[in-house]
Amino acid sequence: MFTSTAISTTSRFAELFDRPVPRELREHADTMCHDTFLDHYGHERGPVRLGSWDSIGDDGPRSGSTGARRYRASIAVGDRISTATAAATGPVAALTAMLHERGMAVEMIKFHQLPAVGGGIATFIHGSDGVRAEWAMGWARDPVQSALRAMIACANRLHA
Repeated sequence: MFTSTAISTTSRFAELFDRPVPRELREHADTMCHDTFLDHYGHERGPVRLGSWDSIGDDGPRSGSTGARRYRASIAVGDRISTATAAATGPVAALTAMLHERGMAVEMIKFHQLPAVGGGIATFIHGSDGVRAEWAMGWARDPVQSALRAMIACANRLHA
């Protein structure tokens, strides 16, 4: 979880942004404090954990017609930790493929990123496992890390 001295953890979550959060989350964002909102939607506890993350290869132009790049991650599902690789056009697509390979399907329905007034990026994902849908969020200084954390939170909310 990302926190900053510029962010009051007791203020309403919605007050952290100059723009509104996704419509389906506004009531909770208007009534929950920062910590409560993160605890509910951040969902760091669960069967899925993301360890290391990086892109493989050079940072030069992407090759092939798809522009795919290779990514590598250390992913834990329950007590099983493994290294995963995937070729994808971006990190979120790569993590989606890696989770799917481990039986943790997350189909992204909606994706929103908002910069916080005090710093950091919040990513909100509405995802489905094909049976039910959940909202989740990730928070980090870096937009990619924020999105990856939101994907893991969504997997945990769907597969808890």
